[in-house]
Amino acid sequence: MKPSAPAAPGRLTVLAALLASLSAPALADSAVVISQVYGAGGNGTGSGAALLKHDFIELYNRSSTAVSLNGWSVQYASATGNSWAVTPLTNVMLQPGQYYMVQEAAGAGGTATTVTADKVGTLAMAAGAGKVALSNTTTAFTVVNPSGAALVDLVGYGSTANFSEGNAPTGTLGNLTAALRKGNGCTDTDNNGADFEVLAPNPRNTSVILACGATVVKPIVATCPSTLSVAQGYSGSVPLSATDEDSIVTGARISAGALAGIGLDGFTAAGAVGGTANVSLSAASNLGVGSYPVTIEFSNDGNQFATCPVTVKVTGLATPTKTIPQIQGASTGDTPSPYANTVQTAEGVVTLKVSNGFFMQDPVGDNDVTSSDGIFVFTSTAPTVQVGQIARVTGLVYEYVPTGAKRSYTEFKDVSAVVPMGDGPAITPVNVELGDNLAQVEGMLVRFNRPLTVNQAEFLGDRGELTLANGRLEVPTNRYPARSPEALALAASNAAGMIVLDDGLFVTPPTIPYIGQDGTVRVGDTVTDLVGVIDFGAAGGSITTFKLQPVSPPVFSRTNPREDAPVLAPGNVKVASANVLNFFTTFTNGRNVEGQTTSGCKVGSTTTLSNCRGADNLAEFERQRDKIVAELKAIDADVYGLMEIQNNGDYAVTYLTNALNAAVGSPVYAVVPAPAATGTDAIRVAMIYKPSRLTLVGGALSDDDSVNNRPPMAQTFQANNGEKFSLVVNHLKSKGSCPSGTGLDADKGDSQSCWNNTRKLQAARLVNSFVPQVVAAAGDPDVLLIGDMNSYGMEDPVFVMTNAGFVNQLERFVRPQGMPYSYVFGSNSGYLDHALASASLSPQVAGAAEWHLNADEPTVIDYNTDGKPQDLYNALAYRASDHDPVVVSLNLQPKFVDLGASVKMTQISAIYNRMTQKYVGSVNVTNTSAAPLSGPFIVKLNALTAGVTLDNASGTQDGAPYVNVAGATLAPGATMNVQLIFTNPSRGVFGYSPKFYSGTF
Repeated sequence: MKPSAPAAPGRLTVLAALLASLSAPALADSAVVISQVYGAGGNGTGSGAALLKHDFIELYNRSSTAVSLNGWSVQYASATGNSWAVTPLTNVMLQPGQYYMVQEAAGAGGTATTVTADKVGTLAMAAGAGKVALSNTTTAFTVVNPSGAALVDLVGYGSTANFSEGNAPTGTLGNLTAALRKGNGCTDTDNNGADFEVLAPNPRNTSVILACGATVVKPIVATCPSTLSVAQGYSGSVPLSATDEDSIVTGARISAGALAGIGLDGFTAAGAVGGTANVSLSAASNLGVGSYPVTIEFSNDGNQFATCPVTVKVTGLATPTKTIPQIQGASTGDTPSPYANTVQTAEGVVTLKVSNGFFMQDPVGDNDVTSSDGIFVFTSTAPTVQVGQIARVTGLVYEYVPTGAKRSYTEFKDVSAVVPMGDGPAITPVNVELGDNLAQVEGMLVRFNRPLTVNQAEFLGDRGELTLANGRLEVPTNRYPARSPEALALAASNAAGMIVLDDGLFVTPPTIPYIGQDGTVRVGDTVTDLVGVIDFGAAGGSITTFKLQPVSPPVFSRTNPREDAPVLAPGNVKVASANVLNFFTTFTNGRNVEGQTTSGCKVGSTTTLSNCRGADNLAEFERQRDKIVAELKAIDADVYGLMEIQNNGDYAVTYLTNALNAAVGSPVYAVVPAPAATGTDAIRVAMIYKPSRLTLVGGALSDDDSVNNRPPMAQTFQANNGEKFSLVVNHLKSKGSCPSGTGLDADKGDSQSCWNNTRKLQAARLVNSFVPQVVAAAGDPDVLLIGDMNSYGMEDPVFVMTNAGFVNQLERFVRPQGMPYSYVFGSNSGYLDHALASASLSPQVAGAAEWHLNADEPTVIDYNTDGKPQDLYNALAYRASDHDPVVVSLNLQPKFVDLGASVKMTQISAIYNRMTQKYVGSVNVTNTSAAPLSGPFIVKLNALTAGVTLDNASGTQDGAPYVNVAGATLAPGATMNVQLIFTNPSRGVFGYSPKFYSGTF
């Protein structure tokens, strides 16, 4: 059924949430509920791999009576699917407080097995998002949103699930997380989003009974490595620990496998409830080659116990064949190892462990700066050696080439032996600087003495990466014209002068690293005395580069603090340009802000869900809305030009305006009604303004020429002093989704990216065709061009506009104070968001500034809820968008001034010339003031006798003719004579009343 038209967008969140809840399944008071869902079984390898081998669905009897599961089933469908796979349950009487474990399909990876299952099924569930139903039959559901008596319970997990209790799915899950019903399964308010937490999986079967309301006794949690590896003839040890949330861990012993030479040393009990007990498992040097499994048992003051197995592995030593410097070989650049593709044995001190291997370094070296003394050992799983130990490694010397890389990285792989040989000497970091040849120190421990500046935080959340450089890097074409020698030199310098700071993981980090005060780390912040190991590999943005894996937590300084909205020189109109990053009131989950089911969003003549952008659901939308409203409220502009708002008439922009008015506390803002054409894209430009400060002059105009997929929008305003100006909001073609081939719009490698020719054509159309139409309609030459031009400050499309007479206000006001920028891409900063004033308006611009509240902030703190290891969201304005807003202060001045009080005007009678049949007269204008008067000047003839024409008139103003007078100044006491030529067909007496002005009409 086609949904009805959305209601007026004045009804905000409460109404939308109420309407959304009306279509949610009502399953209150279910005796048996789905208490846990985990869909990542067997996913991945290494430290980010799934904790468990199998997917599973856990049930729980939250009632006070037993319930038979005979004839019941659990069913699974994809996040948006209508095909449900079924696992029938066993004939069991589930007791009050009893859990039931349904083990589902296994993956190829995983680091442990699931607990003993009560039922084994084969459902292959998605890790992040899906739908799970509990049914009292084994008949498969066949619709997206099942209902009726057969539906006992339902969990939509992950933000993209299109059906859930309360129309609020749980958070998005991952390899390390499951959806757990709160209260150990007891909480059931028929709202999945409120009832479930995203936590580490905790599978329970029918052996576990925990009645609702019973006291929960927390277990001891032990942390032990799987292996203690030592070399024959060497001793070694590994640390073990245990903690208990509601008790004190008081003891540790070897409960199985004890023998001479293996023992526990240095036990310290936990100091308090929830504290950590520590002990070391040690192996003596006299142990023979072999594997010795032992079990360590921890105990607490509540007579509880927890065990963990550790295998002590004693390995015989292979003789070293080459040193690390020999394997690396002398290098001035990208020279591969002379021993590539051969099996070698080398040893070094372990300097850093990462998720898939470790770095080791020759403690002596070869005193040759061209050969690295360090190397990476790829082990695919967590290494068993410890930092500071000497490790002897046997493996294949391999030149690893990451996808897209132009150089290789020497490492060990296919490792057959990693043997710890006791503690080694301390490794002193080598001092390096960006710009040095890092290939000569790959795998080595280094120190950057110079403070480094954060230049990109785009991939902090999903990869744990920050890009660092010596100072802030500027987009070459933000400062210099494309293809100029200066731009090419800056591009080369930028590429050579940065490094990626990683976090030692090669998957999404479980905790976002490097976050500091205010829950952020900003581009422009600095880090000092950075020590780590030089790595090389893939980085965010589909690049390969040198990376630094730190050996200790870096300490960042907030050298680029957050600032309040800019305060500009006062004027009488404040204008702001704001990209609102896909503000859509129709969501990607198929619903809209009113809670209605929709067909999606329109692009051209096509309406699909895939056309929708921005928020995935109402919860994300509210977070997005609140950040944008906070930004606009803080700027407090008189008129906003908005980019990337949904192209659904005035609905989305009206909703945003109502939300802004609600935050301000009164109906301060109104929508500029959309022009006739808003384009065929899913997004459009729009304007909102303060009617108390500005009056609309005529309707909005737009240019729907085929070159504009997002037509520019123009509106003329009149300020309270009577002066007019026209605002034109633009969003030129983006730099993304490059075309194939080598045509005019292909990326030319000159920093302007692709579609540059289209942007040039759009800019030319704007200034040569559309702006003249706007000026003619307004009867006023004052025009301000704002918006996301998708062109940096010195790129071709901007020159098209400035060559047409428009003045770049950011170069005028911001560049003298520092780099203008509104966007960060590829670790370079520049401004895509512009303010360009016509020649007549530019002198009336009092100031212009950018507010750096978005571009400098990491993406991971934005409104989105999916794909984040942590949710650092707050409703502050920061990271409301990916573009910074631009703010302009206009001090609109009258274009002419009446000088009648400063002059004496004397009319010289007109005399008839028989040859020309014209009347020739004049006016003498004398400066009676004590100061010079500045021109240009105008003599206007009011009340000229009807039928008489001023032949040498320069024009008319308010129906009266006037003459423009040359001359820059009129000195005190000086007189100018202005000749007047008339046609008087009646030859009768005529008259006029002269007025004298400076300026232009």
